[in-house]
Amino acid sequence: MTEPIRAGIIGLGKMGQLRACELSRRDDVRLLCGYDPEPAAFRERCPKISCAASAGDVIAADLDVIFVCTPNSVTPDVVVAALEAGKHVFAEKPPGCTVADIQRIRATESRCPGQKLAFGFNHRHHAGIQEAYRIASSGRLGDILWIRGVYGKSGGTDAWRGDINMVGGGILLDQGIHMLDLVRMFLGDIAEVKSMVTAAHGDGPMEDNAFALLRDTQGRIAQIHSSSTQWKHRFTFEVYLSKGYLSVNGILTSTRSYGDETLTIARKAPDDHADPGLPTEEIMYFDEDPSWAAEVDAFIACIRNDSPVITGSSEQALKAMELVHAIYHDDDQFTTLG
Repeated sequence: MTEPIRAGIIGLGKMGQLRACELSRRDDVRLLCGYDPEPAAFRERCPKISCAASAGDVIAADLDVIFVCTPNSVTPDVVVAALEAGKHVFAEKPPGCTVADIQRIRATESRCPGQKLAFGFNHRHHAGIQEAYRIASSGRLGDILWIRGVYGKSGGTDAWRGDINMVGGGILLDQGIHMLDLVRMFLGDIAEVKSMVTAAHGDGPMEDNAFALLRDTQGRIAQIHSSSTQWKHRFTFEVYLSKGYLSVNGILTSTRSYGDETLTIARKAPDDHADPGLPTEEIMYFDEDPSWAAEVDAFIACIRNDSPVITGSSEQALKAMELVHAIYHDDDQFTTLG
């Protein structure tokens, strides 16, 4: 029988708790130790694993893999140190505050070819997104023409997310980066960015809304809106093709505040149809969120099989970060982030 992979975790906030809970369900991974700046909270949340005195102690421990669930400003240093210590690393997105952060991580990764590195772009693993991608890739509805995405929530959650020095950006970097990653999943590389970004609500230095048009290398266009003033949580990802359309509405979360996750599938009505603007729609409902388990499944398989990371790779993280900052810098009137 193959021995379980020995794991440690650094950071036990919301995401760290989600990862720890998922790891505790698995027989192929043993979560042995971890670190959080609040040790009392750590011991309360994870009483069965050892609480280290520092992140460095976790990195130095006899482990195979480290899960990094830290604030954006901390993530690059921890990931680099873990890779250099010979550990495989799974880190939450974003991979830092700046493009330079992920470039530094990738430079370390290239010097450590034996280590696997992945980032938590778990939206790629949601069932609705997976099914939409399968249909779009099959050619059943023709070629992709354009994409439209909206991802919005009401304000923030963790207090540290309001500190520009810890996060490096606002809602686009925090949440909208998922939407940008999905656009790249369906279209590939983006060649041109046009944007308007605003920090209109409240006194903070970070954006609360970002509107962007993205043109890919084939000339196809995606429109995205990332918002923290969407007072009712909303997720919509629409893919329009030459023979129909796909629309993922809602996305399953622990609180279900984004509603049910559904996929609407429709083939465009023929031109001689009585009302071509009313095509027949099929709606698929997804009651479970497989993304957390599927993401870890894929990463553990890469370690076991010594295979390359396909989903959540550092290249995908780099491309997403480049898009975030391209959107920031295209708007001449948005200068808060420099």
